[in-house]
Amino acid sequence: IKISWRGMPVFARNLTQAEQDAANKVPVSSLRDPQTLAERTKEGHANWLITMGVCTHLGCVPLGAGEGEFKGDFGGYFCPCHGSQYDTAARIRSGPAPTNLVVPEYAFKSPTSVTIG
Repeated sequence: IKISWRGMPVFARNLTQAEQDAANKVPVSSLRDPQTLAERTKEGHANWLITMGVCTHLGCVPLGAGEGEFKGDFGGYFCPCHGSQYDTAARIRSGPAPTNLVVPEYAFKSPTSVTIG
């Protein structure tokens, strides 16, 4: 899902078990900006990854959140501006972006409702 918050895109992704497994198999020490999937999601909601939809290189909007969009070599997001690629946990894996996609402050208000900010 792509939404807008404070004029910026936000990606809310319901990770499949295969996507969670792929993220959890990556050695954290091999990452440019080391974070586990658990550090990027809320306890009890490991399948919901909520990130800002802004590449950390120069602020373009990565592909991968929409139906049929290219997700890059790591199955997450691909920035078409300069080629940064993010994995299923939205962690930077290749390209010029220095850090992972930002996880905003958010809270689950109910099983179907999330408040950002």
